[in-house]
This record gives sequence, C-alpha cells and structure tokens, in this order.
Amino acid sequence: MGVPFTFVHAADLHLDSPFKGLAKVPDAVRNRLRESTFGSFRRLVETAICEGADFVVLAGDLYDMADRSLRAQLRLQRMLSELAGEGIGVFVVHGNHDPESGRQARLDWPPGVRVFESGEAGCAEAYRRDGRLAAYVYGISYPTPAVTDNLALRFSKREGAPFHLALLHGNVDGNPGHDNYAPCRLTELVGAGFDYWALGHVHDRRVLHEYPHVVYPGNIQGRSIRETGPKGAYVVRVSEAGEVSLSFRDTAEVLWMETTVSIEGIGREQQLKERLLQAAEEARAGSSGRPVILRLRFAGRGALHETLLEASVADEWLEELREWLGSPEERDDWVWPESIAVHTAGAVDLAALSGEDGFLGELVRRGLRAEADPAVARMLEEEALVALRRLPRIREWLASRSDAERAAVVRRATELAVSMLRNGEAE
Repeated sequence: MGVPFTFVHAADLHLDSPFKGLAKVPDAVRNRLRESTFGSFRRLVETAICEGADFVVLAGDLYDMADRSLRAQLRLQRMLSELAGEGIGVFVVHGNHDPESGRQARLDWPPGVRVFESGEAGCAEAYRRDGRLAAYVYGISYPTPAVTDNLALRFSKREGAPFHLALLHGNVDGNPGHDNYAPCRLTELVGAGFDYWALGHVHDRRVLHEYPHVVYPGNIQGRSIRETGPKGAYVVRVSEAGEVSLSFRDTAEVLWMETTVSIEGIGREQQLKERLLQAAEEARAGSSGRPVILRLRFAGRGALHETLLEASVADEWLEELREWLGSPEERDDWVWPESIAVHTAGAVDLAALSGEDGFLGELVRRGLRAEADPAVARMLEEEALVALRRLPRIREWLASRSDAERAAVVRRATELAVSMLRNGEAE
C-alpha cells in the first residue's frame, strides 16, 4: 500500500512558438498568439497549485526550438520557481524540439526540479508535499532532434516505491500524424511493469491504456488550425490502493476553432450574412472569454452555390465578416476569422441531367462516372494537370489526396461546368 498523491501530467509546451503563416493578422492577434504559450503555461502552473498537486511531470518539447530563446528560458525558470515555492516538484525530459544539443543559457533551476539526461533512463524520488515518498519517476531526454531508437527499452523499474511513473517523449505504434521519433509499441509499455507512462509528442490527448495507464495529454496550447478545441493537461490522482483517476484541465490561452455554415434553405445573401454572424458569435460564446481563431466552411446544397464559386466571393465575405466583428483591440474575447473555404453543392439535380441527350447529358454522365470510380477520377486528374505535375510540390500534394477528396473535386467541377453551360445557353 502506498500513500495518496496528486500530480499534473503535461507535455509539448512549445514555449515561444513563432506561429508562422499569420503575417497579415492585426497586431493584437499576432501579439496575443505570440504570448499564448506563456499564458497557457501560466494556467498550467495555477492549475497545479489550485489542485494541490504534489509534483508536475513535463514530457518533452518544453521549448519550440532546439536553440531556445532566452525569453522562453527565463519565463520557464520564473514559473518553475513559483511551483518550487509551493513545494511542488517538477520532473522534465526533453524531446525532438528541445534536445540537449540545442543552445542553452546558463541558468540555475529552482530546488525540486529534476531534468533527466539522455543516454540511459534515470530514476528520481517524487515526494508528497508533506515529505512522504509517493513514487519513483523515470525519464530520458533526447540528445539530438531526430532520435529513432526505441527509448522505452532503456527503462528499468527499481524496487522501493509504491508507484512507478515513466516519462517518455515518443511515438507509440507509429502514429502517422507525427514524426516517428523514439518509436515503441503499446504492448512494450504495458508489459514493462510501470504504473503510468506519461507521454509527450502527440498533440491530441489520448488514453491508450488503463492499468497501467499510458497517456498523451496533448499540447497545452493549439499552434495552428490543425489543433482545434481545448488543450491542456491531466490532473492525476492516485489513491492509497493505487487507483488512478484522470481529470483534464483546459489551459489554452487562445482557441482555434472550425465551424460549418450551411447554405441549405436560403436564397439571399442577407440570410447567409446572418448565419455567418451567428456562427462567429457561437464560437465566441463557447470560448469561456478567450480569443478565437476561426476557420469557416460553407457547406450544403443551395441556390447560393454558384455565386460562392466566383473567384473572389469567399474572400469578400471574409473581409466583411472581419469588419462586422470589430477590431481585436476592442475586446479580450475577440474572434478572428482566419479563412472561409467553399465546399457547397448546387441545387442542380445531376442525376436527372445525366438522362438528357446531347453534350450536357454526356458531360454529366462522365462526371458522375469519374466521381464513382477512383481510377477514372485519377485518369481525368492526370490529363488535366499534366503541366503542373512537373512541379515537385504539386506532385506530392496530388499523391497525398484521398479518393474521397478527388471525388469531391470532380463533383464540384461537374456542377461548375453545368452552371457555366446553362448561363451560356441563357444568354
């Protein structure tokens, strides 16, 4: 039997992330994003204190770059000092973004902070705030950015503690969405004898296994539109009998969101404007007072489809929506529309048109055939993009597209062609 204790499991802080690709946003948006990783870590520290945590584990990528910015290192030192002042220990490993080989300032870490080195997995004692032994914590850091060895095999449990917690930055079972660094198998982790694997590297929170627990908390702050929704850390409570209870805490300073605006059932731009504004206000209402970077998507089948396909229309809606929502400098819970994508369909009945004689009917029949048959769709795409395929990036992009994405493009191209032909006939 052990003693009850509480710890916070976080990873992938990416302090001082540059947030590339947002050069044209207002200063208020850019500045808030630049400070967001620090703000989210501030929320993490406050969570650890408020939840009565005995210690915190940080599973790699504390910094965004190997050559850590001085600002990031000084901020980290200051906030770890606050934890130390509360008697909260901190255990750290470095990952692919912040390996040991990166440039580091000569700073003293506060008492109670243990940074595990590379080489072999180290072991350290973790205590409750009252001084009683809670667990052994194990960890290993990356020596360089690209570690392809299975670091999990270097962990070895020691006797003498009631609970054993292993800290690892790596890719379990070859997650395709992340670089395959420190690759390992879930079966290896489950069978290694540890009670909890505190993982980092994957930015989506996931509980891969329970008893023993194998857990990704995700990152603490979204860094692009690919990282939407709440981000944060797990508060983990361990009972005297070794029962584990996880509670997620949202620490994101700025939220990234995606939402869909349907054009179905409307035929006037005024109605679309109202739906756009409603979508933006719903995003604001769901943000708990935090700023939102919002990507919108027009979808559905309706009369406005053909208008939305015109070259600059989506950009015009985007510019006007930004004006309607006001300047981000005017309020803290601003919503900044990042982009509007058009994925609508026309009200035209392609199935009915496919039964017509003449060129229009034949065009629709070919389009529907290509939409239904991936091989035909690929052939049409290759014929249409012969010149563009000479460009390496275009080739890579085309190769990465799914059959469903290709079918959707064929459908939109068919509907656009029908629309253009009909307009030509009407003239």
